[in-house]
Amino acid sequence: MPAASSRVSDSGRSDLPSLWRDADFRRLWAGQAVSQLGEHGSLVVLPLIAVLTLHAEADQLGALRAAGQAPILLLSLFVGAWVDRWRTRTVMVLADLGRALALGAAAVAGLLGGIGLPALLLAAFAVGALSVFFDVAYQASLVRLVRRDQLVQGNSALEGSRSAAQIGGPALGGALVSLLSAPIAAASSALFFALSFLSIRRIRRRESLPERSERHPRVWRRIHEGLRFVVGHTLLRTVGLASAAFQFSFAAMMTVYLLFLPRELHLSGTAVGLALAATGPGALLGSLLAARLPGRFGYGVVLVSAAALGDGALLCVPVLHGPTAVTIPALVAINFLFGAFGQLVNVTVMAVRQAVTPDGMQGRVAATITFVGMGLTPFGSLLGGLLAGEWGLRTSFLVTACGMMLSPVLMALSPLARLGRALPDTGRARPAVLNCPVDDG
Repeated sequence: MPAASSRVSDSGRSDLPSLWRDADFRRLWAGQAVSQLGEHGSLVVLPLIAVLTLHAEADQLGALRAAGQAPILLLSLFVGAWVDRWRTRTVMVLADLGRALALGAAAVAGLLGGIGLPALLLAAFAVGALSVFFDVAYQASLVRLVRRDQLVQGNSALEGSRSAAQIGGPALGGALVSLLSAPIAAASSALFFALSFLSIRRIRRRESLPERSERHPRVWRRIHEGLRFVVGHTLLRTVGLASAAFQFSFAAMMTVYLLFLPRELHLSGTAVGLALAATGPGALLGSLLAARLPGRFGYGVVLVSAAALGDGALLCVPVLHGPTAVTIPALVAINFLFGAFGQLVNVTVMAVRQAVTPDGMQGRVAATITFVGMGLTPFGSLLGGLLAGEWGLRTSFLVTACGMMLSPVLMALSPLARLGRALPDTGRARPAVLNCPVDDG
């Protein structure tokens, strides 16, 4: 997630046709799409196996989700410093291979004697760790493959594939857990990672890496450079803080959500998967809108309004009651809105971040934002499990959903809200942003 200008034309026209004629971009897009499908499938498969098959309690589910998220806190900064010095293609194919093997091993363990909670914890941690490598690498890879003025279109395409994964992943995962066996459900995600491996390894373009000095800087120095750049840049600092507020609350909310749907609304695993999958079509719409709305209304206006509307939609969930004929359509509508506005924020933020970051720091900045934004998610998941056990599911959901609203508030109070209709073009120079006062890093 290039050498030309990064400005978006006033006409809103894109360079997507040229991107789709690029075979290497198509391979990156296809590999990232199926990789995301496997990742989103496993995010639902593993917790549903714990809830529906192992009858896990709220605190155990929180621990399982925390195990998958802990690598973000432990590894992100090191991965960013490492990815900036290596070819992203190599990093992505090794991450895909490792995730396929981890989930394949979990499937074999299930076939031989049943999947227990320790095996699920180990699989979740391994998949989470390798996903950190893949996610940082594919964001840096796009910058090395396309021109800077194609970043919005390229991100829109990649995030669109992630949207498609959000449609198929949860629905497929929920259906497999309910209709088939737990090992088959785990093996399905392993298959998608294997397909991603085959696609991305076919990328032929030789990446241009930053020049290496004879004496390589120590990893801690490179990590410090990334941290200092993000902290010293007003826009990136705001992105990190807003992301941290959102992701912490979202992690807590999702732990409650995965308990609320089957136990409070009495939905089956298939229905849970379908309800969560509704974020996918919405996110696909959000990806398409992200290629046009910022250039028409301004990046700041789009970011703040989309974040407020998307996060606010989830406040409707705790009031749902009644039969599945009522609750499922309502959940589909709520998740569709959350997916659409959330994805609009994701694509827009990523384009801004990439535009203001020098090419030689893309990996470190992506990893630093991931570390700051998602490093607290394991604690959010644990908090969600604790609240669900102490306060009940409806109250816990309302509290955690309200916490997500802090993210648009932080953006509205920052220079990020004042960005205009053109992307800043400062990634190759000092960290300054069009019409916005920015601290030098």
